Amino acid sequence: MGTKFRILSIDEEKEVQYYLKRMFIQKGYKFFAAQSGKDGITQITNGCPDLVLLDLILPDMDGMDIIKKVRSVSDCPMIVVSSKGKEKDKVSALDAGADDYITKPFGSEELMARIRCALRYRRKYGSKNVYEYDGLKVDYERRLVIVDGKQIHLTPVEYRIMEYLTMNSGKVVTYQMLLEKIWGPYVSENNKILRVNMTNIRRKIGDDPAEPKYIFTESGVGYRMAESED
Repeated sequence: MGTKFRILSIDEEKEVQYYLKRMFIQKGYKFFAAQSGKDGITQITNGCPDLVLLDLILPDMDGMDIIKKVRSVSDCPMIVVSSKGKEKDKVSALDAGADDYITKPFGSEELMARIRCALRYRRKYGSKNVYEYDGLKVDYERRLVIVDGKQIHLTPVEYRIMEYLTMNSGKVVTYQMLLEKIWGPYVSENNKILRVNMTNIRRKIGDDPAEPKYIFTESGVGYRMAESED
């Protein structure tokens, strides 16, 4: 598996980069390093890595800005690897578009497990380019949501919820599955933040929860997206 994937690490700490380089080469991955945000964005744009590891503390740019810039040009999996371990830092990074978050110092096996998970998800759903049902269209390559020909603006978190639901259309996705996918494995089981985002999504796509056309609530369990027409 490893020989097929290109990993880019954006981190100014030379010791961390050296450690990661040795680890990935030993496991058969192709490893690339950037020690500044500007260099990292350039490599992502030109090199198309399969996964990005990002430290939030960089000499030239704020890590949150990098996440947003990367998400504007690429949907490659992005895992934050940072010494900033407060809950608000994790939530902000995930809200901005990161796929996962691991705090320094980290164990190599945990990091590799999270990388394998992110790459599996990308490989599993990478062949699906679009979801369509009764006027609703989600274009995964362009990260667009369109209703009856009109583009709908969703926040990064709202889009990731829609993406996950539509990629699993026809199946029940539990509250906990969504919480862990969007906000990480250590998120509180309180699903208030999920309900707020779902309310906003339904309002924006014109889906009445009392008479739903697209998103159906499975009471006490989760949500089910109408199955794609393809």
